[in-house]
Amino acid sequence: MIIRDPEKNFEVLWETFHNRYPFFELRNVDWQKQYDTYRPKVTSETSDDELFDIFCQMLDPLDDGHVELKAKVSSDRKKRFFTAEKATRFSQEFTNRQIKKLFKTTKKTLIANGFGRPKETKAWMLRYCSSRAFGYIRILELEDVKKRRLTAALDKIARDFQDLDGFIIDIRDCPGGEDDVAITIINRFCDRKRIAFHRKTKVGPGEDDFKPLKTWHLKPSGDVQFTGPIVLLTCDSVFSGGEAFALAISQLPHTTIIGDHTNGIFSYTLDKKLPNGWKYCLSYQKYFSPDMVCYEGKGVPVDIELFNTKADIKDAIDPLIVRALKVMKSKNAALAGSASRQRNATSA
Repeated sequence: MIIRDPEKNFEVLWETFHNRYPFFELRNVDWQKQYDTYRPKVTSETSDDELFDIFCQMLDPLDDGHVELKAKVSSDRKKRFFTAEKATRFSQEFTNRQIKKLFKTTKKTLIANGFGRPKETKAWMLRYCSSRAFGYIRILELEDVKKRRLTAALDKIARDFQDLDGFIIDIRDCPGGEDDVAITIINRFCDRKRIAFHRKTKVGPGEDDFKPLKTWHLKPSGDVQFTGPIVLLTCDSVFSGGEAFALAISQLPHTTIIGDHTNGIFSYTLDKKLPNGWKYCLSYQKYFSPDMVCYEGKGVPVDIELFNTKADIKDAIDPLIVRALKVMKSKNAALAGSASRQRNATSA
């Protein structure tokens, strides 16, 4: 049953965030003050358009891309949408059309450095190619894939890449997805069981009202694991499950992250509906690194900061690919030198 009472709907929205949203302090928002400011603006006579605008003003300071509101207002049944997400550096630099051109530049740069053309896999969100020495995988997103298709795709990549000296994994512009998919992929690069990350879920209004901490692990999977140098390419338009991927793969010993920090919204979304039928969602989980660092609002940091710009498209060179290849060559030379020193020490 639809209940259009504006005051009732305000109370439900505010109370849900009060009980389930874990980042008021981090986002520097006094939620009680928001109530005191905006509740007097809502009366039984408040229109749908007015109520929607009040909600937007109240939620906007959260600066959280997982905070969204979708509505059909009764005045003319028009659809309205709000997100507290702020524009990223990557989205300000590139339009959607230019992003496609950027990844064409990536392909050109790979081919110029001896790679084949990227191939599709049985898992639609994975593309891969290789040179004689290195492999490249692009992950478009981390959801909407059946487990058997993902396994088949990873088996094929593992067979094709098992003798290579290094990998570039590209998650730039990844909108997110499922933690299980992220872990399944990273397990193919894992040398031993390791902690990937921790997660806890907000369940009440108190600072400590969380479910018990849950720990996710990486562990070797499949017939072949690649445990050599990995370069992960990121940007600040990597969200949610893509960030969990970056956090987890950074625990592997030979991972270097190049690009820009991820966005800083790790949680799944809690999807809810107001009594008037409007839909909204919010973050409700905290993620932590193995040593209990929370990167919410900051994103997973990089080892080498390097940004793509529109000039890369004009120049037909992706500088992140170029830098990644240099890093892998350097790491392989260092590993070879270390192995040689160990052999000499043993023979002595």
